Amino acid sequence: MNVKLPTRTKVLYGIADLGISLLTAAIQFFLLFFYTDIAGIDPGLAGTALLVGKLTWDALNDPVFGYLSDRTRSRWGRRKPYMLIGAIPFGLTIWLLFSIPAGLVGVKAFLAVLGSFLLADTFQTMVSVPYYALSAELTYDYDERTSLISIRMIFTVVGYILGAALTTAVAGFFMNLGWTKNAAYSGMGAVFGAVAVITLLITTFGVKEIPNPDLKPAEMPALKQIKFVFKNRPFVQYMIMSTIISISFTLLTSLLPYYLTYQLKMTSEISYVMFVMLATIGVFLLMWQKISKKMSKGPAYALGLAIASAAILVAFFLPAHPTWIIYLVAFIAGLGFSAQYVFPWSMIPDVIEVDQAVTGERHEGIYFGVNAFLGKLTGALGIAASGWALKLYGYVPNAVQTPHALFGIRFFFAVVPVIAFVIALPLLIWYPINRKNHAELTGHSASVE
Repeated sequence: MNVKLPTRTKVLYGIADLGISLLTAAIQFFLLFFYTDIAGIDPGLAGTALLVGKLTWDALNDPVFGYLSDRTRSRWGRRKPYMLIGAIPFGLTIWLLFSIPAGLVGVKAFLAVLGSFLLADTFQTMVSVPYYALSAELTYDYDERTSLISIRMIFTVVGYILGAALTTAVAGFFMNLGWTKNAAYSGMGAVFGAVAVITLLITTFGVKEIPNPDLKPAEMPALKQIKFVFKNRPFVQYMIMSTIISISFTLLTSLLPYYLTYQLKMTSEISYVMFVMLATIGVFLLMWQKISKKMSKGPAYALGLAIASAAILVAFFLPAHPTWIIYLVAFIAGLGFSAQYVFPWSMIPDVIEVDQAVTGERHEGIYFGVNAFLGKLTGALGIAASGWALKLYGYVPNAVQTPHALFGIRFFFAVVPVIAFVIALPLLIWYPINRKNHAELTGHSASVE
């Protein structure tokens, strides 16, 4: 089964992530900003509502959809039925997410944020967990997986660029037509939702699942599967470092609009700075794929984070006025963060083989489900922490900020994420799966040293 995938299959597989990432970028970069500066919701309340959603329903739905897709049998395969059924509802609920009316306070605001999030998250989970799990079935080769993910990540980065650069531009287009700010952001959500539906359907109809008759499908009960997930040492190490990195990266991206608006006074250049960073990420994806052939995935990922950390730390010391240096920071950070868009997704299928060596079954869905929950939980924690930090330091929307508030924005944008990235580096440098022992594992070795 370690055959080279056709480029057409890799491209068709990657297209869906353009739409998913478009929405992910809009949410990461602008959802908190939409709540505070457009809908007028208290930042601490908005962050808390998102976190409550993650800790309740989201703790269940990611593993549940992964478990269900592992056990599904249909002429469409195990994963694609969920992508097909969930595509249109996913797009509609994203539109709803950015359609919260202005003026809500207290319980009404809390329930509006929580309810719209739960709907959007449910259908995002329904399509994304099976979609990501599909990558583990398209190829079983250590390096071919990196190639598949690298091509997918080109679409991911394009989606991120469009989401980061066009969110305010599309909303501005509707405002120029005379729409209110709230209506304009609702229109933006509808447009982005439609793009996600179209790209998901292209992948669903374009990629054929590849059955492997030598692999035993999942029959193990759900709770027993979860038990093996948390006994899988490489995956546990992956979850720890992924949690640290994801919270920190979301903190950074959530506060970037505030940093550029209030610290550097470069509101009109937000889209340009984001474009430089995200375009750089896209340009260097293939470079990191080549580096991974010289180094194992963990150490290569650590190198990328170290480069990004050095650049982000510089932002803390930039003066409180516009400066071209932020573009250099964005470029170097993008070079480093490009590694983050290649290695984590190609590391997940590798840990599935560790589980298979012990259980004799393939549990792609449950692993990608747990990973999806972890990603969304840490994302919500990052957004919630951003909201709490803004409130703690006395941030006032659409006003001149106090020096105390500006320090809080700079500190949580640049210093806190860098400290967390540095903590994660040893977990990556000594990550237990490398090319050599993965080859032994897929040759039916039962353990990874």
